[in-house]
Amino acid sequence: MSVYSMTGYASAQHSATKETPDGETKGSPASRLGIEVRSVNSRFLDLTFRLPEELRACEPALREKLGAKLKRGKVECRASIEGSSAAVVAEPSTRLLQRLNAIQDNVKAWLPQAEPLSVAEVIRLAVNQESPEQDWQQTLDALMDQVLEALMSARAREGAKLASMLNDRVAQLRGLAAQAAPLIPQLVAQQRQRFLDRWAEAMGLADGNTSADMARDRALTEATSFAIRIDVAEELTRLGAHLDEIERLIKKGGEIGKRLDFLIQELHREANTMGSKSAALELTHISVDMKVLIEQMREQVQNIE
Repeated sequence: MSVYSMTGYASAQHSATKETPDGETKGSPASRLGIEVRSVNSRFLDLTFRLPEELRACEPALREKLGAKLKRGKVECRASIEGSSAAVVAEPSTRLLQRLNAIQDNVKAWLPQAEPLSVAEVIRLAVNQESPEQDWQQTLDALMDQVLEALMSARAREGAKLASMLNDRVAQLRGLAAQAAPLIPQLVAQQRQRFLDRWAEAMGLADGNTSADMARDRALTEATSFAIRIDVAEELTRLGAHLDEIERLIKKGGEIGKRLDFLIQELHREANTMGSKSAALELTHISVDMKVLIEQMREQVQNIE
């Protein structure tokens, strides 16, 4: 299954032709239906619709289609219906003009103060008469399926790029962990030798009241305590386990954004602990480099569904 980004955009249009009274289709389109869907990242699925009045009744069906395909993201769906210029300048028929004139005379007989019809009003009435409302439900359903397919393809392409970036950062984190692992035994050995050197120096300055074995045991105890304080083997083990899980989720795909976000938090926790336990400049640098990579991963994971 693919990894999907929550960022995407898709649009489609459909032109409806107008039929003459005898059933023939005119060359110019009577109106055009357009749909566009855009999405950005969000913690949950947030759907917003901006539809003309002619399509308000279609909103529940559109909401159901989007909810079936998308799991997370702030999604805005816009639809519009545009009339053709030919329809706007359609010439009123003689029969229609006679009918409007008769209706106007009838109205003025009862309401003498009523304003006469203007040319613009006559043309608008003619357009409405010749272009009755169209049932867009079936067309809208088909067009929405087309837009959703394009949107999912766009989100999948973006998701593939995010997955590739995450895999690259995982590989870099593994490399840093491999550099950190051998540093601890070296530090422990160096510190143990320091404690023993201090013990030997102290014994040389002692007045004989201090037991040699007791002083040596004290030095070894301090060296052991130091080794425990700076040991990051547990952190490195947990970090490796988290990286394994991230790779598994990326390979699995689907709705993985929230789980990846949690794992990124855990990676940051381990890197912080390593930094706090650092007893060498090299280990501090490794911890800082890890935090930079993890922060880069966090920013991109926010966009994964």
